[in-house]
Amino acid sequence: MNGFSRGVAAAGVIILTVTAISSCKKPGDTVKSDLVEAGYKLTPDDWFRASRNNDVSALKKFVAGGFSDKTKDGSGDSALHAAAANGAQGSADFLLNRGLAVDLRGGSERTPLMAAVMGNQTEMTRWLLRQGADPHLKDQEGFKPLMLAVREGSAGSVAELAPYDREDLDPALLLAALVGRADVIDALTNYGASVYARMEDGRTPLMTAAENGHMEAVKLLLEIGSSRYTTDTDGRTAADMATAAGHPEIAALISRDPLPGELALESPAEIAESLDKMVDTAVAKSAATPGPAGSPDKSDAAPKSGARVSSIAIEGQVLSQPVAANPGAPASPAAKSDEPFAMPPLVMRQYREREIPVSIKTVQGDAATLKIAGATPREVKVRAGESIPGSNLVIVRVQRRMEDSKVNPGGHVEISVVQLRDRSTGTTREWISGVPSEAHDPVALVEDAGTGKRYVASPGQRFKGGDGAEYLISDVRPNQLVIQDVSSGAVRTIPLRGPRG
Repeated sequence: MNGFSRGVAAAGVIILTVTAISSCKKPGDTVKSDLVEAGYKLTPDDWFRASRNNDVSALKKFVAGGFSDKTKDGSGDSALHAAAANGAQGSADFLLNRGLAVDLRGGSERTPLMAAVMGNQTEMTRWLLRQGADPHLKDQEGFKPLMLAVREGSAGSVAELAPYDREDLDPALLLAALVGRADVIDALTNYGASVYARMEDGRTPLMTAAENGHMEAVKLLLEIGSSRYTTDTDGRTAADMATAAGHPEIAALISRDPLPGELALESPAEIAESLDKMVDTAVAKSAATPGPAGSPDKSDAAPKSGARVSSIAIEGQVLSQPVAANPGAPASPAAKSDEPFAMPPLVMRQYREREIPVSIKTVQGDAATLKIAGATPREVKVRAGESIPGSNLVIVRVQRRMEDSKVNPGGHVEISVVQLRDRSTGTTREWISGVPSEAHDPVALVEDAGTGKRYVASPGQRFKGGDGAEYLISDVRPNQLVIQDVSSGAVRTIPLRGPRG
């Protein structure tokens, strides 16, 4: 054998020897070696670290080495919870494909969706909802994901969850006011939470924010239409609560003297312009943060571009072709069906009522004693034909009359009544003692989802669908519109959806 042949034979022996050594290695040893090279050990701690780091390759090595993907940490959470809390979508996708349930319960009975919310992971919240995560489940403390998002101040997650959990929007807003998160308040009201929401004792979001000293939340709530004059069941205003709680700067902001425009009766045109501006402003502010993709309401998730109030009132208007209501199918995205019937696809974008800081104290002869709220409340006596000081409001008539008692059915009670007219708009209105003085009847801005046109709706107005069917605005409430089919008498309620909902 020459030298070259002996060299080849020796190389062959070396190769066979290396191969033999490699083949003697156990699979588990190989996995451990691979994991060590990747910076991990085959331990629960590193399993969770790999999940948090979105290291799918390492997770696969753990599983190949026989590691259980159902392993939980000391708090009871799974690797899916760890992935959700850290926005590790690759890890979460791998674990779901391995068979872990999307609503797997972990520590404190929380689901991965709740973990994402508490980790302020907006994209992960959106992704888990797309995977079918249930937004209505509650944790050990009774919190749904939406309420957890509010508590944690995760405005992005709030915006993702709001379209899925509309029944909790008002309680969520009250909680946001309590914890003082202006960004969360903004997100909730964009998707249909009402600033007119109340606790059992009559407190509004503004009162709650003021009482707890949250200046930025108070400023935002005033900006988006909260009334500074509303009282709770004990007759206290938001300013009263701020003063009692030791927040004089907030009390001063709320109880300032009324501006001239606040001592006025609004015309229908002014109401329409104000409502439209509020919606357009809200949409413009949130244009940089698109709405929840894939949400159940995506079909009409925002007003159509360039939409404007088409008519002062919905009265007598003809809207889009009605959307058929099938009792066995989900209601139209725009409406909740109490009694199924076809109706144009209406969306309620905004609700408005405006209190005027004037109340009737007494009426005597042709004179009324009025209380004007402000930094320093004052009483003035005004006779028929005279103006309320500092305003264009003229007293037309002053009287006392008997009305049916709401407290004592069948009985009568005497009330004081003041009829007045706004010289600048020609609008007239009647104020009654013991009832908040309003600038106009409650109204809603509604949108025809078929055309993008907007209309102002108030109780008693009628409109038609594209098929000629007639409908009546039965009631306008802070969080819903009640519509009646004139021919059948059946009713449907349309929930407040907000500018983006």
